[in-house]
Amino acid sequence: MALLRRVLYLDALREAVVGVALLGFPGTLLIELFDQPPYGDYAFVRILGLASLVLAMLMVLVGHRVQEVWWWSWAFVVLEVGRAGLASLNALIGLPPGAGALVWWLNAGVSWLFAAGFLWGLARAGAEKPPP
Repeated sequence: MALLRRVLYLDALREAVVGVALLGFPGTLLIELFDQPPYGDYAFVRILGLASLVLAMLMVLVGHRVQEVWWWSWAFVVLEVGRAGLASLNALIGLPPGAGALVWWLNAGVSWLFAAGFLWGLARAGAEKPPP
């Protein structure tokens, strides 16, 4: 359970940092740092930042109760695999002209790592304590 708890807390930290950055500095973050084309309105990006903060809170909640609800972490596996797959596809075939791929490959790589961490943690947790 300790490994799964660590992965939950690390991913929560990442989600919180990304959430705050997207809420506070969407244009600077996306345009200047990651070479993305300008958007007309950053409200959607800010909403994504808020969702990242809420997701971080949920990860911490599951981490605090991991002994009882460790199998809830499958939801985070689905999220990370989906995010990694979509980011990988976007980096490969979906970038608009002039957009940088770094943010997409970074997102894909980190998400694949967290997906692997969750799967490893779930495997160990399942061996320690089978689901109800």
